[in-house]
Amino acid sequence: MKKGVLLVNLGSPDSTKTKDVRKYLDEFLMDERVIDIPYWKRYLLIKGIILNTRPKKSAEAYKKIWWKEGSPLVVISKRFTQKVAEKLDIPVALGMRYGSMSIEKGIQELIHQGVKEILLIPLYPHYAMSSYETVIEKAKAINRKSFPTIKMEVLPVFYKNEAYIKAMSNNLKQHLQGFDYDHILFSYHGIPERHILKSDPTKSHCKLDDTCCNTG
Repeated sequence: MKKGVLLVNLGSPDSTKTKDVRKYLDEFLMDERVIDIPYWKRYLLIKGIILNTRPKKSAEAYKKIWWKEGSPLVVISKRFTQKVAEKLDIPVALGMRYGSMSIEKGIQELIHQGVKEILLIPLYPHYAMSSYETVIEKAKAINRKSFPTIKMEVLPVFYKNEAYIKAMSNNLKQHLQGFDYDHILFSYHGIPERHILKSDPTKSHCKLDDTCCNTG
């Protein structure tokens, strides 16, 4: 049975045009695992307020970071996918949770290469319902509905994996060489506490656990 790897990242608008940003924000913010409030409240908030006020401002922000090749996230993710493919002797494809470069298209790309068994790898080292979990649930739903004969397995979270931490550490050291600094400030994207309480399957991924970042 031929195996393949599907890497999945967040996604991006197709362009910096307001209409494309609005379409992207609609799909992203209407995800019940991103904004976990009752559907009717989420609908009114997103469709009635945010999509009528935010897309133009967000489009201007995207223009400031957009590359000639396109969305930085998409460009970097494609480069990463190519690097992974060069290391493996099996097909590797890229999909996005939101946007036109979908998970379904990634699965189709692997199927066209004869793949019958897919290893799904959300490109998030940690577990969060608004990132890792929503990727898994979306991919499984697509798998069940459109590709029921394709076997799919999921790579567990790897935030405590020593090889991952070592790679990150080595990369950081390399880029800090030659810098004169007093402190290093780490900034993280936060999530609502209720997300942790609702979805952490181990009760130890966060929640102010002293073992959160221990690697042995």
